[in-house]
Amino acid sequence: MFLGGIRMSLKKTFSKDGKCNVTFTVSSEAAQGAKTVNIAGDFNSWSSTDTPMKKGKDGSFSVKLTLDVDKEYQFRYLLDGYKWENDWKADKYIPAPYSNADNSVVVTKKTK
Repeated sequence: MFLGGIRMSLKKTFSKDGKCNVTFTVSSEAAQGAKTVNIAGDFNSWSSTDTPMKKGKDGSFSVKLTLDVDKEYQFRYLLDGYKWENDWKADKYIPAPYSNADNSVVVTKKTK
């Protein structure tokens, strides 16, 4: 999806053991030349360093996480350790409790 020229995506697959594998991707355009991108959210206690994303040859960044099904997880991307970005392909957005911004949300509910 492109919104304002920035492409991001969430790809979900569901396993038989009740988990949802989510691949988070930040395109090279969205990374804006960043050297590092980390993802922080409910799934890693909002650590800005615990979940680094792997940089691809095309300049995009991605990481695959295994999350519980039927939950909602808030998250944001941290570029180069100082610039927070949302995922414009997120399932929804919720106002962040500590800033004047929204958090992205991924919903791991299996649709029929």
